[in-house]
Amino acid sequence: MKGIFITFEGPDGCGKSTISNLVYENLKDKYEIVKTREPGGTEISEKIRDLILDVNNSSMTDRTEALLYAASRAQHVEEKIIPAINSGKVVICERFVLSSIAYQGYGRGLGEKDIRMINDFATSGLKPDITFLFDMKGNSSVERKIELGGDRLEISGSEFHKRVNKAYEDLSKKDDYYIIDATKSIDEVLESCLNILKAKLGGIK
Repeated sequence: MKGIFITFEGPDGCGKSTISNLVYENLKDKYEIVKTREPGGTEISEKIRDLILDVNNSSMTDRTEALLYAASRAQHVEEKIIPAINSGKVVICERFVLSSIAYQGYGRGLGEKDIRMINDFATSGLKPDITFLFDMKGNSSVERKIELGGDRLEISGSEFHKRVNKAYEDLSKKDDYYIIDATKSIDEVLESCLNILKAKLGGIK
């Protein structure tokens, strides 16, 4: 039986890493699960991640950034995600194409159409079965992350992050995503995700 591909999306500081880890812990004894992230997930993809997020690479152009994300994703999908899905596993991934649309398409102003095009090529058209889109309702804790030492994207400025947040608001109305109120407590957010997943994962063993 084919597996299921689940992604967690949202702006920096929305809690998706915390919740995706908790979801994994709650389900790992019941299902065969691969937990991964983007950019990254494989040795090559992680090296590209380091290149993208290195604060010393301040001269990196926006197009280069977008193409590097797509390159990292291409390796990730072909080497790790598709083989896991084809072997019947549940794949949990922090971030996927929606992040590139939000950060590079909207945040960097490259446009949704071109970002979708390069990522359709990178992923061979792979789309998640379930996307959790975390809604911060206009709030963000990215400032706190920056205080702790932000990466190259996190320190891109408040206007950049406002565009990213607006992107997620717009994108939430365009497709069949599961919108999660990320302003609620960790336990409430986790329960919302698990209730959806338990209904969807019944056929996966």
